[in-house]
Amino acid sequence: MKGQGSLGCRHRASVLRSVLVALLVAAASGSALAAADKPREWKLSTAVGPAFALGAAGDRWAKLIGERSAGSLVVKVFPGAMLADRDPAREFVALSDGAADLAVGSTLFWSAQVAELNVIGLPWLVSDAKGLDALVAATKERLGTAVERGGAVPLAFAALGLRALATSTTAVQEPDDLKGLKVRTPSAPLVADLCIALGAEPRTLSFAEAQAAFKGGVLAGQEGTPATIAAARFDALGIQHLVLWGAIAEAAVFAVNPKAWASLTEGERALVREAAREAARELPELVRAEDAAAVAELSRRGVTVTRLTATGRAAFAFAARSAYDKWAAMAGGDLVNAAETALKAATP
Repeated sequence: MKGQGSLGCRHRASVLRSVLVALLVAAASGSALAAADKPREWKLSTAVGPAFALGAAGDRWAKLIGERSAGSLVVKVFPGAMLADRDPAREFVALSDGAADLAVGSTLFWSAQVAELNVIGLPWLVSDAKGLDALVAATKERLGTAVERGGAVPLAFAALGLRALATSTTAVQEPDDLKGLKVRTPSAPLVADLCIALGAEPRTLSFAEAQAAFKGGVLAGQEGTPATIAAARFDALGIQHLVLWGAIAEAAVFAVNPKAWASLTEGERALVREAAREAARELPELVRAEDAAAVAELSRRGVTVTRLTATGRAAFAFAARSAYDKWAAMAGGDLVNAAETALKAATP
């Protein structure tokens, strides 16, 4: 009887162990299924919000990914370079390090980490939208290789437009008009060097500092896109002139963090890539509409808007040649030569 009791106890213990194992397996399976069902959430960085063309392109890419993945990939947009300490020049670092999973950035700011991207912004290499489209088409393959080598997976490129110069007292029409002019510039060394080559004095200031400097007569110029100049209401700070001088161009880059990319299936990669390309195809038209609206608004507010002639652009380009040569060397001679050759072929 005692032996039978011991056997019974061992049997019950074995049954209990089996039940516990089954429960643990079921719980693990349930957790795995729940994890599989839970949407993956990605962070997408843009330097500006959706009120601007670049930010709208980021929103568009995020929505396309969500829609086409049937909600299995959820992308949250973080505008204003929030994931990069609010510094567009650090956005590529945030992307490559994984602080951001995806990003839509400007070649002007990402060139701080990927030197080849400087080819897009070379002073007066292009002077209109058609030339910029041709430049992007001619260089995107090599730029994509450079971006990948820098630590991100490039999926698409798009023309982002040309920057302008706004001034208060002087209507800039020739290089001498910039002599001694204090101009607020972004944290982009290429822009600062352009100003220096033309005799201007670049200043990198916060918006609050710039407001005080304009009101105090310390600043007399603002370099930027027509849209940002209009949105920031620089006309209320004394800006009276806007010259569409076509000095520096920008292109947008749609890219993904390598680890995030590696986590996707081939089908998911195709989905994300095609969504990026669709958003990129739509972006140039958004930029053109944005620029036209900004110029019209500034004109309505009393700002005099002028556009340099071909002769005027040539005079500025000649005066700024030292900046061109410096940044062409940074981008790489072979790449710049290929870009110049492609542009000559594209010019009637």
